[in-house]
Amino acid sequence: MNAFRTSIFITLAVACPFGAQVFAQAPKKQPPPRNAPAAPPMQRKQPSQRPQPPQRPQTPPPNARTPQFGDPLPGLTRRELQEFNDGKDDFEGVETEASGLGPIFNGFSCVICHSAPAVGGGSVFNVTRFGRTTNGVFNPLSSLGGSLLQEREINSAVHEVVPPEANVVAQRNTTPLFGLGLIEAIPDAEILRHVKPRPVDGVLGKVSQVQDVATGRKMIGRFGWKAQIATLLTFSAEAYVNEMGITNRLFPVENAPNGNAQLLSQYDTVADPEDTLDAQGRGDIDRLAEFMQWLGAPPRLPLTPNAIAGRGLFQSTGCANCHVPVMRTGQHRSASLRNKEVWLYSDLLLHDMGALGDGIAQGTADVRDMKTAPLWGLRESAPYLHDGRAATVDEAIKAHDGEAKVAKDRYLKLNQRQMDQLLEFLGTI
Repeated sequence: MNAFRTSIFITLAVACPFGAQVFAQAPKKQPPPRNAPAAPPMQRKQPSQRPQPPQRPQTPPPNARTPQFGDPLPGLTRRELQEFNDGKDDFEGVETEASGLGPIFNGFSCVICHSAPAVGGGSVFNVTRFGRTTNGVFNPLSSLGGSLLQEREINSAVHEVVPPEANVVAQRNTTPLFGLGLIEAIPDAEILRHVKPRPVDGVLGKVSQVQDVATGRKMIGRFGWKAQIATLLTFSAEAYVNEMGITNRLFPVENAPNGNAQLLSQYDTVADPEDTLDAQGRGDIDRLAEFMQWLGAPPRLPLTPNAIAGRGLFQSTGCANCHVPVMRTGQHRSASLRNKEVWLYSDLLLHDMGALGDGIAQGTADVRDMKTAPLWGLRESAPYLHDGRAATVDEAIKAHDGEAKVAKDRYLKLNQRQMDQLLEFLGTI
């Protein structure tokens, strides 16, 4: 994006915690006095002042070198690499109130929460989800702004809180985006192949069936902690509206602060959809989806003798029952995504995780169901687990429960040398 969104971001992008701290300390507009009359609803909203992507020269192919975190997929065409770089511009861009930010949101840029160890990675940041469970039935409290809490706002008058009706509050940690294009290119049949007809060490697994907004089709979900999203375009569009408050063609309705439509009408002054389309009919959500599509997988490290021993322990303890080492993509228009091995260490299925479930139901995922988190790049994705409670991989393994309890118990029976070997192996994938 042009200087309108990026000029103030050069310093912030260096380290996302500092960027978030600077924004959090910025002075907020004050609400009207308690007894003052409410501001009248806006009669005519202003059009979104969306900057246009910069005019880039043709991007040359990258020099051959060892892939690093944040690199594009190897073998991209010039056009695909151009799409990657254009999408990265949007990913690093800063949204403003004039461009449609808010009125409630969690971040003013994608990179604020996706920056470690490189652009597109994860972070220590969590978001909050809430709801109410009554007689075993989960209610996301949508009419009160649930289940996602937007923790920032353009004016303190629209500040969201967890409503008192909620009896479930959960944290969700930011996950890396590396290799998501490869995961999207895995055929549904490849995922279904890992659903077990009968339990293996207590492990079954089930697919998440979702209605994809971008395609209008029923598909297998594969993104998000609950596998609640099926495609990168839907992932992009949903993140824009829910995390930054930028409405778009797939999600054209703004989130009302704790469900208060009157407050929304007073403080949402930008016309929807705020993500406007260019002459080719593409918006920021399309460019962001392309950035994720072409973002490379985490690089693997060479195996040491200890790591090789750890790889055997990964299999024998049963970790690989859920964390399936490799899947394969199918046919694809891009050679970089066609018939490729995907060393993701996940079956992309939902599993009953017992006490490790987060209490939130989404789509076909119940309150104790969680998607098997891909383990690739584990060495650079701390903190661990869905809420970031585990500072180390060892702590994360020891917190496993439900369908993962048998594998966890086998891990606990290893001697210290074997544990170290297994952890060393996990640090290479």
